[in-house]
Amino acid sequence: MATKKSLGHPSRHPRNGPGSWRWPPPPNLSASAAPGARQHSAAIAWLPTLVAKGPEPLQRTHLRYQPIAVRAGRLHCIVLDTSGSMRQRGRLALAKGHATFMIEQAARQGDDVALLRFGGQGVELLLPPGRARLSGSQRLRPVGGGGGTPLAEALGQADRLLQRTLRMSGPMERWLWLLTDGRSMEHPRKPQLPQHLVIVDFDDPTRNLGRCAAWAAQWGADYQRASASSID
Repeated sequence: MATKKSLGHPSRHPRNGPGSWRWPPPPNLSASAAPGARQHSAAIAWLPTLVAKGPEPLQRTHLRYQPIAVRAGRLHCIVLDTSGSMRQRGRLALAKGHATFMIEQAARQGDDVALLRFGGQGVELLLPPGRARLSGSQRLRPVGGGGGTPLAEALGQADRLLQRTLRMSGPMERWLWLLTDGRSMEHPRKPQLPQHLVIVDFDDPTRNLGRCAAWAAQWGADYQRASASSID
């Protein structure tokens, strides 16, 4: 059994079982391959080969191969709630631990990551879209909480960020992770750009308002209840 860690310094190994952290498997793409890049199979493309050969005897240098479309890159957009309610009962510390784990997992898999926070100071882009780095989690250390919950604005900015990234980088597998306790009176609309939407619920399990689960049901999103053990 794993030893319990403090919320400020969770270990980075996901566990199996109920409530465990579910992270998508690595894409079928090497970390060095560019999004949208193409590799070649062992199957010969005979028409281009014959064109390259021309009237000459067939040589190895004439061979052309069938291209294989390599899976596009993957971008994880993490939207972190830093409102006043997240400061209660260690929710924000736990959410920061989850976000740190996600950034590190993305870095190990060669994925891209972006990080938005929203709270009393509005919406702030902490990490612009780009290849995830283990050092990126350091941006979370000084993050505090307080104030209101501009959830709709945060999701709107996440949509616009994903749209700009698509326009600049081409097709990508797009994930949006909303880390919140759901204690907002807003009725946010479903983000349109993510292909995969995950809501991680940090509300008090004994007095859960059920808003995160309701949003997930309305949006067809994956719902996960956060726990300290899920990143231990």
